[in-house]
Amino acid sequence: MKRILLAGILATAICMKVIPVMAQKTKTENIVVVTLDGMRWQEIFGGADIQLLNNKKYTKDSAGTSSRFWNDTLEQRRKKLFPFFWSEIAVKGQLYGNRRYNNKVDNANPYKFSYPGYNEIFTGFPDITVNSNDKIANKNTHVLEFIGKQPGFKGKIAAFATWDAFPYILNKQRSNIYVNADADSLLFPSEKLKLINDLQYLTTRPIGVRPDVITYLAAREYLKEYKPRALYIAFDETDDYAHGGEYDQYLKAAHAQDKMIADLWHYLQSDPNYANKTTLLITTDHGRGDKVKDEWRHHGQKVEDAGQIWIAAIGPDTRAIGEVTTAGQLYQQQIAATLARLLGLRFTAEHPVADPIPSIFTK
Repeated sequence: MKRILLAGILATAICMKVIPVMAQKTKTENIVVVTLDGMRWQEIFGGADIQLLNNKKYTKDSAGTSSRFWNDTLEQRRKKLFPFFWSEIAVKGQLYGNRRYNNKVDNANPYKFSYPGYNEIFTGFPDITVNSNDKIANKNTHVLEFIGKQPGFKGKIAAFATWDAFPYILNKQRSNIYVNADADSLLFPSEKLKLINDLQYLTTRPIGVRPDVITYLAAREYLKEYKPRALYIAFDETDDYAHGGEYDQYLKAAHAQDKMIADLWHYLQSDPNYANKTTLLITTDHGRGDKVKDEWRHHGQKVEDAGQIWIAAIGPDTRAIGEVTTAGQLYQQQIAATLARLLGLRFTAEHPVADPIPSIFTK
């Protein structure tokens, strides 16, 4: 009897691997993911920090930076820094992670730095063996790779990143998706992409890799030309300027990233291939420390607050509830299955996958 029962369990497990991956139908036909590396929830929900603005060690031009980003009212202050987040997503989408309301989003991985964070975002699995930023091909199946194998998505997945570790994080060789990172050439017949390719080699590199704006423009023109159904854009400057202790540049980079996201969203809504059938999800790989003990510059296992992150989403399947002000707990590992679920898919892999976030895909 035990053998029969065991055989039945095994058969069920096998069947679960081969059942159709389609879930409930959604309006979303395309997904776009954007990450702001090391962007703190404190600035997302609170705007510029007056103590860091007034600290000459971190903000060389305190007066100029304050005039640009400071306001005594929190709502106006955060809107000055992130106008798209607080005029568009807060009205038509959802924002999670404001810990002032005990609304929490956290890393599930214990390391609280980049490669483990990006692995968690895209695999749904906080693999404890992914514990460095070394350029090692990721052994874990990620959701973009999974989507690319579904009907209608082959050759329709692309990623553009400032950091040159992404071909390894997304395992470009195995996953067979297009990944363009840092100084990768843009070898396309498009004249605009040729020009952007020239710019990336001719420009200065303040943080050692190509500027985020070039990563963005390359992604935008690729989007216009080749119409991917899943696009990922990974910005990097916020993390680099924070590590350098340049709070003014950190704020300027965050503000510029918000402008690029706004430009991207407005294009998506103007193109019939994407308008009203594309979901945009924005998040970060890790948080940072608080301003005490100089920890806002840093992250990692020894920095208590560095696992505190946030998520924003807007699209045809996402209810317009704006900033979530009820207590709750989400984890970074839930993003992967959420992205698949928005496309009506159920993400399965050889490793465990965390459950999706229902409120993002339930209209």
